[in-house]
Amino acid sequence: MNTLLLLGSILMFLAVALGAFGAHALKMKLTPDMMKVYETGIQYHIAHALGLLILGLLANSSSNASLIVMAGWFLFAGIILFSGSLYALSLSGIRKLGAITPLGGVAFLIGWVMVIITLI
Repeated sequence: MNTLLLLGSILMFLAVALGAFGAHALKMKLTPDMMKVYETGIQYHIAHALGLLILGLLANSSSNASLIVMAGWFLFAGIILFSGSLYALSLSGIRKLGAITPLGGVAFLIGWVMVIITLI
């Protein structure tokens, strides 16, 4: 439970730092298309890091905390795969990295389905 809160906090810090880096250091270096890719990575990174924080709180009061924690690990994997691949794609221009992105999306979906299951 505290692991999810710590992980969510660290990932939020990184999302803010990477967002600021993108807005200030990359805006003039990336094409508008690649900047949009980078910003999409930031958007999903922030949303799911906040999700980790919520899951950390939810796990403390859930009778099925182990499933909530597992869902959190799927969100973490999603951030790494989805947002990480978009960051790498936008910075390197290597389009093949985009093939990793859907795996992160699937990890996000699995994590949220696990949360739904614990709530019904």
